[in-house]
Amino acid sequence: MVITKQNKNRLAAFGLFSVLSSGLIGCGVQSNTSEVSVQATASVQQSALNIGKQAANWQVNHLDNLDYIAKRYHNATKDPKNWIQAAFYIGLSEWTKTVNDGELISHIDQVAKAENYGLRMHRKTHADDHAIGQTYLWLTEQTGNHEAYKPIQQLFDDILANPPQVGLKMEEEKKTRFAFEGPCQDRWCWSDALFMAPRTWLKLSNVTGNPKYFEYADKEFWATVDYLFSEEYGLFYRDSRYFELKSDNGKPVFWSRGNGWVFAALPLIINDLPQDHPSRDRYIELYKKNAAGLLRAQNPNGYWPASLLDPNKVKTPEVSGTGFITYGLAWGVNNGILTEAKYKSAVLNGWRAIEQAIEPDGRVNWVQQVGKSPDPVKKSDTQLYGVGAVLLAAAEMSKWQG
Repeated sequence: MVITKQNKNRLAAFGLFSVLSSGLIGCGVQSNTSEVSVQATASVQQSALNIGKQAANWQVNHLDNLDYIAKRYHNATKDPKNWIQAAFYIGLSEWTKTVNDGELISHIDQVAKAENYGLRMHRKTHADDHAIGQTYLWLTEQTGNHEAYKPIQQLFDDILANPPQVGLKMEEEKKTRFAFEGPCQDRWCWSDALFMAPRTWLKLSNVTGNPKYFEYADKEFWATVDYLFSEEYGLFYRDSRYFELKSDNGKPVFWSRGNGWVFAALPLIINDLPQDHPSRDRYIELYKKNAAGLLRAQNPNGYWPASLLDPNKVKTPEVSGTGFITYGLAWGVNNGILTEAKYKSAVLNGWRAIEQAIEPDGRVNWVQQVGKSPDPVKKSDTQLYGVGAVLLAAAEMSKWQG
């Protein structure tokens, strides 16, 4: 690994635990191993605190001018209620809670109030447009403001009164509704949806004390898992169009960010689940299966390839998938669910890869643009959901116990 002058301080932390993870500490110095391990853990935590602060501040300070993003994505990106910013604010709220940053809480609160805690209502059933609700409900948890979730509750009550009855097969509509890929998107028929919507329904049950919201979400979540999760590979198909699809190199197509969406959602959901919830063990079991599948797909350089089973499809780094997956694995290690050394090594390698993608001022590079499959990415590509993924990873790595 080449250490530039600009990144010297940030990467110095990893010189220490790289030695540990590569097994270069000899038997003759085992008496110092415990001390070195403590130092390495502290260095990882400090690195995460630095990265998280830099990335959060850079993105918050660059919300008003989107010149760093391709122009074709400006309209979708500038709307705080859209899924792009929603994914950023999910990461930012987890980061903010972890470091107890009052200024960032105020920022999130101001943005939510400016939007009147509203949702994008032209796609009432679409999971992407429910994602920002996680942040509104998080504000309720943090501030006690129960007005923050009233529009969400009204919408979800309407959905429960007339729940969608479509199937989960992705079939393109002859006359497509705006920003719908197919009729099945009235339900959660694509992997991204499991990050966007279920936790919103769960949080609404938690803050209202009414179980009906998560009862619906729990049922829909598992319908989607049963449909899209491959027991053979331990990975999620993005949607039904990918069941038989092969890459240019003849490999099954499992999209990194598509899997990252689900794998990041699982810890977030499990954290919010009541300890005695009857589905809790099922979520943890799915988490472990997905973790095993993702572990096998990591590149030697620490990144997860855009096409998980075909690293030669897109050979460049990709940070959105890598960020979500690193967060998910780190959570499993920190919470004693993933105890094998191979998982700890994967987390450390993933975090090193993320570090390499962050500019000294906090700008996040190598983020695949809006899409639904393993597409090319270049270093200058960035997006708010990629920053959200990095912030989730930074929040969890700041508590690293490996």
